[in-house]
Amino acid sequence: MTTMTVREQLQKQIDMLPDDIVQQIVDFTFFIMDRRDIAPLYADWTNNQWQDFSLEQFFREDDEVEYTLEDAQEIYHP
Repeated sequence: MTTMTVREQLQKQIDMLPDDIVQQIVDFTFFIMDRRDIAPLYADWTNNQWQDFSLEQFFREDDEVEYTLEDAQEIYHP
């Protein structure tokens, strides 16, 4: 099996998973990358991707403190 075929199959499987499992995959991927000193490709991210990422991190379900959109708006002043 070629590397591209494995990647394509993995992508198809990930696309069918619920968001909470996808988030766990992302966390694990960052963990592995950190252990191997592989820098994430953040330099290529657009402002919208950064905004989505920030909001996802802000509203993560494993956070012990619950936040609302109003809380975020109170803190963030563009």
